[in-house]
Amino acid sequence: MSFMKTLMEGNEGGLDTSKMTPMQKIAMRFVVIGLLYYGLAALEGMIMRMYEIKPLPFIDETHFFSIMTVHPMVGIFGSSYMIVFGAFLFLTPYLLNKPIYSLKLANLSWISIAAGTLIMWTAGFLFSYAPLYTLYWPLPADTEQFKAIGGIVYIVGVVGIMVGTFAYTYNIFKTIVYTPKGWEKQPSMALMKSALGITGLTNFFKRKKEEHLVPLPIAAISRGTIDVGLNAVVISTAGVLILIYIVGNGLFGMDLKDTWVDALLYKNIFWWGLDLVADGLVLVFVAGTWYLLAMLISGKELFMQNIARAALFLEMVVSWTVWSHHLMSDQGQSNFLKVFSGEMVTAFELITQGLAVYITLVTLYRAKPLKMTNELKFLLGGILGFMLAVPAGIIQADLGMNRVLHNTQWIIGNHVHVAILVGLTMTLYSAIYVLFPILTNGTKLYSQKLANWHFWLHLVGGIGMGAFMGMAGIDGMLRRTIYYNGEYNTYMILAGICGMMMFVAFLILLYNIVMSVGVKGLLGIYQPSTIDTHECLVEEKKEEA
Repeated sequence: MSFMKTLMEGNEGGLDTSKMTPMQKIAMRFVVIGLLYYGLAALEGMIMRMYEIKPLPFIDETHFFSIMTVHPMVGIFGSSYMIVFGAFLFLTPYLLNKPIYSLKLANLSWISIAAGTLIMWTAGFLFSYAPLYTLYWPLPADTEQFKAIGGIVYIVGVVGIMVGTFAYTYNIFKTIVYTPKGWEKQPSMALMKSALGITGLTNFFKRKKEEHLVPLPIAAISRGTIDVGLNAVVISTAGVLILIYIVGNGLFGMDLKDTWVDALLYKNIFWWGLDLVADGLVLVFVAGTWYLLAMLISGKELFMQNIARAALFLEMVVSWTVWSHHLMSDQGQSNFLKVFSGEMVTAFELITQGLAVYITLVTLYRAKPLKMTNELKFLLGGILGFMLAVPAGIIQADLGMNRVLHNTQWIIGNHVHVAILVGLTMTLYSAIYVLFPILTNGTKLYSQKLANWHFWLHLVGGIGMGAFMGMAGIDGMLRRTIYYNGEYNTYMILAGICGMMMFVAFLILLYNIVMSVGVKGLLGIYQPSTIDTHECLVEEKKEEA
C-alpha cells in the first residue's frame, strides 16, 4: 500500500467509523483533541526552553511571559483533562455495564473544554495577558501592565473549561447512580456510598461487611472526580473575583486588591484549589488507572483490593489538607498550618502513593511472565515518574528546604515536570494504547518500531529535562525569571535537548496514530454516529445475547 493511500485510509483499511458507537466516537474526540493540545503545550515548552538559553528575536519578554501563563493551562485543561475525561466517560459505563447517563452532556464536555482552552490561549497570544508571576497575589488584574480585554478573554475561556468540567462531573456520578429505562430500580444511595468509599470506611467497624457495589476503578474515578468538582468551584470563584477586579479597576478606576479580599485568605484558597488538582485528582486518578491497567494487563485480580480502596479514600482526604506546603515561606501564614498541613499531612503522600506503586507492581509480578507490551512499558514508565517526582515534592515540603527550593527551577523541574510529563503522561499513554483497539474496533497499530521510539524518547527526555532544570534550581535559578547573561546555559541546553526528545516522541506518536486510523477515519470521528445507542460497545452485547 502506498504512503498516500495509508495516510488517507489508514493501516490495513484503517478505522471504519460507521461501526463506532456514539460513546466510542466521543471518547476518541476527547483523546484526539487532548493530544493536539499536548502538542501545542510541548511546542510552547520548547520555545521557553530555547528562550532561556538565548532570547529569541521574534519573541519579546512580554510574549515569553504570556506563553508561560497559558502553557500549564493548555497542558492541564486542554490536554490532561481532555484525555482523562474522555477515557473515564467511556470507562464508567463500560465497567458498570450500563448506558451512560447523557450523550449530550458528554459532547458538551469536550466542546466546552476544547473551545474554552482555545479562548484562554488567545488571551496570551493576542493580548499578551501574562500574570503568572502574580497569579496568587496580588490578583492577576493589574490593568497597568495588562489590558483589561486580555483578562476578560482569559476568564471567558476559563468559564468554558469549567462548564465542560461540571458537565463531566455530573455525568459521571449520574451514570453511577441512575436507573436506565427498563431496568430494575438501582440502589442509588448504596452505589454512591460505595463509589465515594463510605462503604469501605464503615466496613472497618462492622463484623458483617457490606459488598462493594462498584468496581475498584470506578471508586478511583469517583473520588478523583470529587476533587475535579471542588477545584472547578474554586477556579470559577477565583475567575469571577478576577473579573470583578478587572472591571472595577479598568472601567471604574477602583483598585480593590488591598481592601476587598484579604491577601492571605485568597492565597490559601488559591493553593487549596490548585492542590485539589496536583495532589488530589492527579494522584487518585493515576492510582486508579494503575490498578485498572494492572488488572487488564495481568488478567488477575488486584492484589490487596481492600487496602487499595482505603488508600484511595485516604488520598482524597489528604488532598483536601496539604495545600500549605506552598505557603511555608509566607511570613503571615500560621505556623500550625505550615507544620501540620505543609509537612505532616503532605508526608502521607509517600504512604498513599507508595502503596499504589507496591500494589500495582505486585499485581503485575504475580502474573509473570508478562509480554512487554506498549501498555506495560508505559505503565512502568509512569510508575517510575511518580517514584521520582513525589519524593522530590516531599523534599521541598520542609520548612528549611522550602525556603531554598520552592521558588526555583527545582520544584517546576524535578517535581512538576517529572510528575506530569513522565508520571501522568506516560500513564495516560498506557491507557491510550490499551483503549486504542477497544475504541477503534480492533484497528491495527501502524508501526511497533515507532511505538518503541515513542517510549524511549519520552522517558529519557522527560526525566532528563526535569533533572537538568532541577540542577539549575539547586544552583539558584529562579522560576519566572529570564537570565540574559547565560548563567545557567549548560543546564538549559541539556534541558532543551531533552525537551526536544519529548517533542519528537509526540510527533512520532501522532504520526503513528494518523497512519493507523487514516485521515478519513480521523474526520469520521467528528461526524454523528449512525448507531443509535448509549452503550459503549454493541458487538459484545450481541455476542452475550
